[in-house]
Amino acid sequence: MIIKKYTGKTEAEATEVAKKELGNGIVIMNVKEVKPKGLFSLFKSKFTEITVALEEENERPVTARKETVMLNQGADKISTAKKESEDTKSIEEKLENLQNLLVSRLQNEEKDDVVGIKLQTRENHQEHVVVTDEPETIDEKEDEYLRFLKLLYNVMVDNEVDERYANQMIEGLDKTYKQGQSYDQLLANVYQRLVLKFGKSNGIQPAKQGPRVVLFFGPTGVGKTTTIAKLASRFSIDMKKKVALLTTDTYRIAAAEQLRTYANILQVPFRVIYTEDELVAGIKDFYDYDYIFVDTTGHSHQNEEQNRNICKLADTVKGLAEVQNYLVLSVTTKYRDLLRITDSYSVISDYELIFTKLDETYTLGNVLNLKLYTDKPIAYVTCGQNVPEDIEQFNPQTTVKRLLGGK
Repeated sequence: MIIKKYTGKTEAEATEVAKKELGNGIVIMNVKEVKPKGLFSLFKSKFTEITVALEEENERPVTARKETVMLNQGADKISTAKKESEDTKSIEEKLENLQNLLVSRLQNEEKDDVVGIKLQTRENHQEHVVVTDEPETIDEKEDEYLRFLKLLYNVMVDNEVDERYANQMIEGLDKTYKQGQSYDQLLANVYQRLVLKFGKSNGIQPAKQGPRVVLFFGPTGVGKTTTIAKLASRFSIDMKKKVALLTTDTYRIAAAEQLRTYANILQVPFRVIYTEDELVAGIKDFYDYDYIFVDTTGHSHQNEEQNRNICKLADTVKGLAEVQNYLVLSVTTKYRDLLRITDSYSVISDYELIFTKLDETYTLGNVLNLKLYTDKPIAYVTCGQNVPEDIEQFNPQTTVKRLLGGK
């Protein structure tokens, strides 16, 4: 695996430099803005630094392969070892205390307490881990490696990652394992795989023509209306865009009044929608706006009639303007309930996810679980009630770090 840093005036420029050297198979592990240092720093512009990784051997250029020779190939290759150390340092910085956490736990475990882990594949291709009651007869290095797998598995499960997905990660790591790999190399491998699984969302995008209609739906109590207010504030105040707010939630007067209050504060138009004809009229009236945010009735996933109404609403909007759909979920909801909720919205195929209430839980396993279960992009996460501060675009790197036990 190659792990290198590149700089440029923008993220796109730095990424282009990385692709020219390493190819299109790179994975961006971290992006940060760097302020110049030194006496003349005031006269220098800020620049963007990215950390990228490349795993596949057949995608590496010859020059890169020479730089990434394994450290254990001999003391006569000191320069190569130095380069590998520098490359590894960047991923260690990103993972902060994660490596030390895992290594210290491994060292504190008594050897007699070790149990063997067998990686198997059933006929139905569902990977799983079987923990046996008796230790295996293995050499010391392999013993440490299996303990590492066991600890990594436990860290993910403790973070409420579904066992099926934790097992898949363990087996994927085992398939690419090379004897002699250090803990930080193994961690970098897992880190990269999880970042890749999350992928990336560009969030709400402008329409090519007319307004972008953004439809928000989901169960009651997840903070949907507050989330809309946060996004509306970002787009109207920070980005200076023309935003209109509509709500079809006529069941709860408080929800409509809450959104009306936010609209008054933001000084953007607001309208309550009671019928399909009123929705059509609303979109036509605000057709010269940049964005139209539409709040919908929060309801139980067991209410089939309201599910049908949401689907009908989505179809109506789709025929009028360019639309993006967002399913808003609370990360604190029980995993089984989340599965049922997403199943109830399965007829709406083109939606993205927003997770709320990250500040109310220590575990983020549901974020990974739902991403893998639905195969939908995660666009935004919220972490509090403050408008508009407590919302941000989803960051796979930060989430993976927390899933693996980091701060």
